[in-house]
Amino acid sequence: MSERLEPGDIAPEFELPDADGNPVSLASLRGRRVILYFYPAAMTPGCTKESVDFQGSLPDLEPHGVTVVGVSPDKPEKLARFRDKEGLTFPLLSDPDAKVLQAYGAYGEKKLYGKVVVGVIRSTFIIDAEGRIEKAYYNVKATGHVERLRRDLSL
Repeated sequence: MSERLEPGDIAPEFELPDADGNPVSLASLRGRRVILYFYPAAMTPGCTKESVDFQGSLPDLEPHGVTVVGVSPDKPEKLARFRDKEGLTFPLLSDPDAKVLQAYGAYGEKKLYGKVVVGVIRSTFIIDAEGRIEKAYYNVKATGHVERLRRDLSL
């Protein structure tokens, strides 16, 4: 299992394709706070709920300089279908080889229906404007997670 990140750590840099195949890097978001969330699979019930919750929170987050970015191992084509179906307006990034997932400690062993499997560990990070981890949440629940983040951000 990858090392888990802690508040104060430098957020691992990355560049991944978005749903349209355009590269998005963490460096390009510098100067803004970033909520970076990792989810197992687009168009599944939990991931849809979490992503729709983030979309609904954008009017409260964006005026405070907070950008939301989602990352999954899905290919850009699937992310585009997910974005269009759910009306998502924030970047969804594709990490099919799980390199960024691993760099953030969001990939490894987890329990699924009582069995130990290897896969995406639903995780979220708040990254400050200078690129440091403010908060790291591992093994989060899809439902209620966005509301907790808003409380933690005092928004």
